[in-house]
Amino acid sequence: MKKLFLAIVAVAAMLSSCSGGKSTVITTLDKHPFAYVGEWDTRNPDKQTLFVVKDGKVDWEYSIPMHDEWDRILEFDDVTVLPNGNIVFAAMSKLGIVTPDKELVWEFICPPGTESHSCQPIDEEHVVFALNGNPGKIMIWNVKTDTMVKEIVVPTAGTNTHGQFRHVRMTKEGTFVTGLIPEGLAVELNGDGEIIWSTPAPSAWSVIKLHNGNYLIGGDSKSYVREVNAAGEVVWEITQEDVPFKLYNTQTALRLNNGNTIITNWVAGEPVEEWAGSVQFFEVTPEKEIVWQVSSWENPDLGPCTYLHILDEEGDVYFGLQR
Repeated sequence: MKKLFLAIVAVAAMLSSCSGGKSTVITTLDKHPFAYVGEWDTRNPDKQTLFVVKDGKVDWEYSIPMHDEWDRILEFDDVTVLPNGNIVFAAMSKLGIVTPDKELVWEFICPPGTESHSCQPIDEEHVVFALNGNPGKIMIWNVKTDTMVKEIVVPTAGTNTHGQFRHVRMTKEGTFVTGLIPEGLAVELNGDGEIIWSTPAPSAWSVIKLHNGNYLIGGDSKSYVREVNAAGEVVWEITQEDVPFKLYNTQTALRLNNGNTIITNWVAGEPVEEWAGSVQFFEVTPEKEIVWQVSSWENPDLGPCTYLHILDEEGDVYFGLQR
C-alpha cells in the first residue's frame, strides 16, 4: 500500500510540474546554501553526519558515531553556522561547537538520564539548550567559561525523558517557545518557566516565534506545519492534502525573508526501503506552491532531514532569522 501511495504521489508531482501557469519546481541542491542535519540514520551506525552544502555540492561535513562510550544514542538534531564559521550542534547525548578545521572547541555531555535535541546560540558567548530529564529544563550556558548562567524548569507533566519536548527557541524578547508533547501544546514561557501563551498543537516538535508575532509549529508525526496567531487561530497550514508527495514527520519549519516556508520531512521512522525517493525537505510559498523540493539519497546521500540552517538569508544569526 505504501509503495502504491508513493507511486501515485510521484505521478501527481510530475503532472503538477508540467501543468501550465505554475513555475517549475527546483529539485537540485543549489537554490540556497545550507547546513543540514538529520536524526537516526540507522544505515550508518559509525557515521552520523552533519553537512554544509554550497553551490549544490557538499562543501564540508562532520561525523560522529551513533553511540557514545556509554552506549547512549548520538544523532544530530540542530545546527547553526556562526559568523566566524564555527558550527553549533545538538546531538541528543551531547552538544558542541566545532571549527571549520573540525576542532571541538566546546562540548557539553548530557548527564545520565537526560538528553538534548536543540542548541541555539544567542550571542558570541552563550547558548540556550533543551535538557530533557526529570525535571526537563531550559539551560542558558556560557561557552567561553563553560558555566551555567541559568536553568529554567519546563512545566511539563511528562516523565518519559525522550517524549517531553524537542526544539526550544529563545525569542528576541527573552521568552522561550517549545512544544509540550505530553500536553499536546505549543507554549511560550517567561524567564521563570511560566506559560504566558499556549495553543493546542499535537506532537509539536518545534515552535518558532515569527517577526509578525505569530507562531510557526512543526507537527512531527501528525504531518502538519501551521502558523498560529496570538489568539490561537490557524492562519496558514500545510498538510498532506497540500503536497503531491508523502509527508512523514514534519519536525521543523523555518520562515524565509520572502515569506516562503521551508519544511523538513523526516522519514527515518519508516522502513529503510522507503527512504530513497522520499522528499527530505521542501520550500513552499504562502499560496502553497512548492518551489523547491530535495530528495538527495545519492551523490550526495544527505540522509534523513531534521533541521536546516539556510545560509544566504540576510539577518542576525542570533535573533534576526526566523528559525
